[in-house]
Amino acid sequence: MRASFLTCPIDVLTMADTVELARSAMHSQQRLQHVALNVAKFVSMRFDPVLAADVASSDVISIDGMGIVWGARALGLPVKSRVTGIDLLTELLALCEREGFRPYFLGATPAVLQEAARRVLDKHPSIVFAGLRDGYFTREQEAHVVSEIRSSRADCLFIGMPSPRKERFLASHRDALGVSFIMGVGGSFDILAGAVRRAPVRMQHLGLEWLYRVYQEPGRMWWRYAKTNTVFAGILAQAILRQTLGMRPSANGPLPPGTSRVGG
Repeated sequence: MRASFLTCPIDVLTMADTVELARSAMHSQQRLQHVALNVAKFVSMRFDPVLAADVASSDVISIDGMGIVWGARALGLPVKSRVTGIDLLTELLALCEREGFRPYFLGATPAVLQEAARRVLDKHPSIVFAGLRDGYFTREQEAHVVSEIRSSRADCLFIGMPSPRKERFLASHRDALGVSFIMGVGGSFDILAGAVRRAPVRMQHLGLEWLYRVYQEPGRMWWRYAKTNTVFAGILAQAILRQTLGMRPSANGPLPPGTSRVGG
């Protein structure tokens, strides 16, 4: 089901729903682009209309962050759970092993990329990678990267690059890639490679993964999360107040919700 969360389109789906959509796209060879929405990306979209348009044009917009889950519930949306990027990636890699789909990893440093792929093969030895390409290429090299991916005949493409770079890359080239299922995975390759640890499960359930990231990388992460969480709390509080008072939603936001190819 596609819904509007503070003028941002979201698809209210379970993990099982999302995996099945990806599976169907790969079997039918119909392109399906997935994007995971968290608080940081949501806030960035409020100030970056190009990023907002890139996200809204995706076929599936999953709820990745607990902040989005809580905010959507507070505004009356029937969100039961989130679909995190790293968990979805893990499920899809298992699917690739079961059904013979060939993944392509694009992004991260060469060392992280190779270690991530090695660990995936340790866990799923029958997977055949369509290709691996680090994320350190210039805009002038993009056409060559796209050609490599298309020639690989990959079934699914996982892009481990930061926002808004991966969204811009996909908006520019998704039709030329020739890949059925496309998904941005952010820093998931670092997690697969063991370079970054996930928060304990209890912290994940409490929505405190951001705090664990700050603990691991305080110099880089504390200001980012302090800023985005504060801005998000302010936007959400204003929306709840307007809803309580029976006022129309604020027109400020990235884009009105589009029509999902899968969510209706």
